[in-house]
Amino acid sequence: MSEDFMLDTDDLERRMTGAIASLRTEFASLRTGRGSASMLDPVQVDAYGQMTPINQVGTVNVPEPRMVTINVWDKALVGKVEKAIRESGLGINPQLNGTIIMLPIPELNEERRTQLSKVAGGYAENARVSIRNIRRDGMDQIKKAKADGMSEDDQKIWESEMEDLTKKFIKTIDDQLETKQAEIMQV
Repeated sequence: MSEDFMLDTDDLERRMTGAIASLRTEFASLRTGRGSASMLDPVQVDAYGQMTPINQVGTVNVPEPRMVTINVWDKALVGKVEKAIRESGLGINPQLNGTIIMLPIPELNEERRTQLSKVAGGYAENARVSIRNIRRDGMDQIKKAKADGMSEDDQKIWESEMEDLTKKFIKTIDDQLETKQAEIMQV
């Protein structure tokens, strides 16, 4: 029975890659003093009776590094989009120009940079926890196989492979966090 055991490392690796992708999305939503269309991803607008992402009610553009524009398709939603941005906590003051909403990206002060750096650290820690949970699932599979008759040598080999996979993904998270924090702190 133990000879048939195969840890589904592809599935575990796919799940860990998903955690990294989620982290990248969260990092993209952090404002770093430069404009980015993805910084508006978490903002939802009350459009037609339901909460809708901004990119589904207008075209989001970044015409210059410190400016983001939203060309709202339905003139009736311009006020709602503006309100959603003001209440989103992004710290951006929208300016109206007909159906175009301009979002000038202000310089970040030192206090705000430190705060954003801590938020990035929190996102990275959540990703590490996800990776560790996936590792625990893999280890549980190995322990179950050990109970079903797997040899101790095989168990050690699989556990070692699981640890190597975990270390690789945790290092990826740490590298991405270091890069993001450097980008945030850059003046």
